[in-house]
Amino acid sequence: MVCVSDLNAGLDGPSHAIDRETPRATMETLVYLARLNDWESAAHLLDLSDFSEAEQGATGAELAQKLETVISRKAVIDWDRLVDRPDGLDARASSDQAMAGEPRKSLLLWTLDLADHPAAIRLTRIKPDGGAPVWVFSQQTAGDIPALYQRYGPSRLEEMMPVALTHQTGFGLMWWEVIGLPILLGLALLAARLVWKAVDFARRKSTHPLTSSILKAIRGPAATAAATGLSLLVGASLFVFSGQISTVLTPLAWLGLLASALWLTVNAVEVVLDRLTDFDDTDLTQFQEEHMRTTATRVAAARRAFVVSVVLIGGGLFLTQTNIFQNLGFTLLGTAGALTLVLGFAARRVLGNIMASLQIALNQSAKIGDRIVYNDYLCHVERINFTYVQLRDWDGTRLVVPVEEFVSTPFENWTMKEPEMLRIIKIKFAHDADVARLRQVFDDVVAELDSEQLGDLDKVKVHVADQDVFGKDVWFALPCIDPNTSWDMACQAREKIIARSAWIAAEEDIEVFPQVNPAEAA
Repeated sequence: MVCVSDLNAGLDGPSHAIDRETPRATMETLVYLARLNDWESAAHLLDLSDFSEAEQGATGAELAQKLETVISRKAVIDWDRLVDRPDGLDARASSDQAMAGEPRKSLLLWTLDLADHPAAIRLTRIKPDGGAPVWVFSQQTAGDIPALYQRYGPSRLEEMMPVALTHQTGFGLMWWEVIGLPILLGLALLAARLVWKAVDFARRKSTHPLTSSILKAIRGPAATAAATGLSLLVGASLFVFSGQISTVLTPLAWLGLLASALWLTVNAVEVVLDRLTDFDDTDLTQFQEEHMRTTATRVAAARRAFVVSVVLIGGGLFLTQTNIFQNLGFTLLGTAGALTLVLGFAARRVLGNIMASLQIALNQSAKIGDRIVYNDYLCHVERINFTYVQLRDWDGTRLVVPVEEFVSTPFENWTMKEPEMLRIIKIKFAHDADVARLRQVFDDVVAELDSEQLGDLDKVKVHVADQDVFGKDVWFALPCIDPNTSWDMACQAREKIIARSAWIAAEEDIEVFPQVNPAEAA
């Protein structure tokens, strides 16, 4: 506690209605005296050491009234957590808190921002000579009261309102707040819609692609900034809402402005990257576009990393620029562990997909434009997004696969490493089919195919890979230079092999294919 020679010597002696023995008793006394409009007695709840004895009597009552107005309008006092012990010791504090089990000489109730510094509303324990220790509002708090009242007291518009609208309702809010808050939210939504429409109208009228892209990028952030900016302007300048509203409304408004700025930054970077790395006119599936596929994949990864960084930086800025967590820390700290577990459990799949998408970009297991076989689907990697991979099947349909599932499922990447590959064409022939003749047929078929799509012709092979009671399995190895066209080449070769083999069977009246009925084959 703080020991002084005298406390508020310029005031008349405190009445019996004043109880300053504990922090809770001091706050209850302030509320009680405010209802009686007994501000001369309430002045004893302040440490007026900064004022001369002559000034204390004249200004004490006024300061007490202004302080009560500021507290009732802007502070949200948790009465259940307000200590009711003379020594200020919080017996319910957890052992990991710095002041757990220790007597207190000062207690922070709330923090409000002033133009040049944050002002603390704080109770201090003081012991005057020859008197018992008492809890009063600190000397610093008393000195900040005029500035706090000027900023958070009734605005000019509120002073012009009918007296009936300034009376409090059962919810602790004034009637004008109950009426004005829905109107403010409606005006904010209207402002957002008007800004959206205006920017979208300008975008439709624009004839330049870059200008149109920029206007489209700023449409959403501008609408968000208009809504939150209007809310912040009205809540900070025109009207001064009570603490129950401003404690939530002001941080949300600042969060909206910050989010719109970060959103605009992300969209601007997206527009720039789209202009610098325009792959719309490039077929990334072609084997000669290896460098472009790598670039496209890295750009996509850079975008995801940039967005994650912007979100983390924006969240950090929001936490450092608002005092909501400082004021409500006693509530948030008690639930932080449970809240973290709930949010972590709810977002585990999203976070896992984001990390998996970055993993794909780092290990290059699948790049944009790669030809892959995923779960028996022959497709190209079209997009790698935050939470899903978009694949384009050979028939033009799109497969949307969660990134986490994609990286945990084995798949064939025909484009990885060397683009040249062997396509194996498997056909069952009769036991008596002449393999040497089939080799000649395959050589003739290869000679008819597009030579620019074929690889090393020394790798053209015909093998009898297996046999059973129905016949023998003959594998035709077709070297293809481009995995993206290898499937089409294999289909053409299979068609020609079957047609020539059937012609040989009819011309020479021999069995080339097994003669079995479907039941036997099954």
